[in-house]
Amino acid sequence: MGCKLKEKIMSICVGLDVSLRSVAMCVLDAKGAIIEEVSLPCEVEAITDHIREAGYAVERIGFEAGTMSQMLFHGLTAEGFEVVCMESRQVAAALSAMRNKTDKADARGIAQVLRAGWYTPVHMKARESHDIRALLSARKALLSKCIDLENEIRGLFKAFGIRLPSHLSRLRFDEKVRPIIVADEALAFAMLPMLEARGVLYDAFRAMEKRVYAVSHKDPVCALLMTAPGVGPVTALAFKAAIDDPARFTSSRLVGSHFGLTPRRFQSGEMDNPGRISRAGDRGVRATLYTAANSLLLRSTRPSALKTWGLRLARTKGRRRALVAVARKLAVILHRMWVTNTPFLSEGAA
Repeated sequence: MGCKLKEKIMSICVGLDVSLRSVAMCVLDAKGAIIEEVSLPCEVEAITDHIREAGYAVERIGFEAGTMSQMLFHGLTAEGFEVVCMESRQVAAALSAMRNKTDKADARGIAQVLRAGWYTPVHMKARESHDIRALLSARKALLSKCIDLENEIRGLFKAFGIRLPSHLSRLRFDEKVRPIIVADEALAFAMLPMLEARGVLYDAFRAMEKRVYAVSHKDPVCALLMTAPGVGPVTALAFKAAIDDPARFTSSRLVGSHFGLTPRRFQSGEMDNPGRISRAGDRGVRATLYTAANSLLLRSTRPSALKTWGLRLARTKGRRRALVAVARKLAVILHRMWVTNTPFLSEGAA
């Protein structure tokens, strides 16, 4: 009886449904019976204190990937627990079968998924990768707000019959627009603060660009990745932050599907329908790889087997499909360059 009780205690699984400020916890035994359901603050100390006060010998703690998963994963792991962060799409598919959508029910479903083992663990990245992501996100936010203000000024000008050039460079935007605004008192009263705000944002964006450039050129991995044509500081930093650890991919070919650059497939019976790309994974990295592929095909003057292959594919399959294919192959090549610590070779790269 004692052995059975010990086995039962050691097989306890804890499922957490994580919110911004609270956590719904469900504790299951080896047979899936509910031992406890409770709501706790979303803090590592609150969760560990409750588990230890209850005397649970926890086998695994699991939750789905989210904004708070990084903090909980590293905090609970440091406390000595085996922690599993599960892919959110799989967890959402499992929870969709439940009748009611509540935090309590979600925690119960997550605990059952954890106990059954029907999940894919998510790789938790190092602090350095999150620092890079924060830098790139700040840069993107500043650029986005700057573009929003430029478009707003363009739109307001149209009401007065003023049409700015469609290809006005961002650097010359202020010197082109300011004389128009200052010349009219009503326009100056309404739009000059907007132009001043846009100038402050653009100056901050240019400062952020210098930081991105400095960080990418000091980092040996990014410097290696930037030897590939079309790959600049933003693409190199985004790729490094997303991969984090190249050893977690058993094959470089898996990197293309990791970033959603491979086609979906629906096969059932006699039906076999390959679709568009899956668009799984990091959207930002996928966008930077697509931009790098476009730069490689249209702007890069350095000859390479990859560019030749992409241009040939563009003539037969169309430009958009060629760009996606080159972006996928570029991701595979960048990973292989990182693993082997080899710069891009113009010949034989494809």
